[in-house]
Amino acid sequence: MSNENPFDHTQIDDVIHGRLRLGVMAYLSSVSPAIFGELRDKVGATDGNLSTHLKKLEEASYVRQEKRFVGKKPQTRIFLTEEGRKAWLDWIDRMRGLMDAAE
Repeated sequence: MSNENPFDHTQIDDVIHGRLRLGVMAYLSSVSPAIFGELRDKVGATDGNLSTHLKKLEEASYVRQEKRFVGKKPQTRIFLTEEGRKAWLDWIDRMRGLMDAAE
C-alpha cells in the first residue's frame, strides 16, 4: 500500500478478490490440500463454477490440482502453492491497510 495514500486500492489482487476465489483461497490457506467435493461444499459452488474459478487461480499459479484414483473412484485434490500463499498474505495485508486507514 502506498505510504502517500492509505486508501490506494490499485494493488489489490483481482484474481483473489472475486468472492468465490476469495473463499477458495481462505479455505485452502487453512486446509491445503482439499478434495474437490469438500471445497465445493465449503464455498457453496457448483462443480462447473468451482472448476472455472480454480482454472483462473491455476493460471495465476496460486493453486495446483492433482488428479488421482482412490480405489476405482477419481479424486481431485487442490493445493495452495507457495506463490498462492504469498499472494493470499499480501491480499490480507492490503485489506488490513485499507481497514486501518478507515478507522
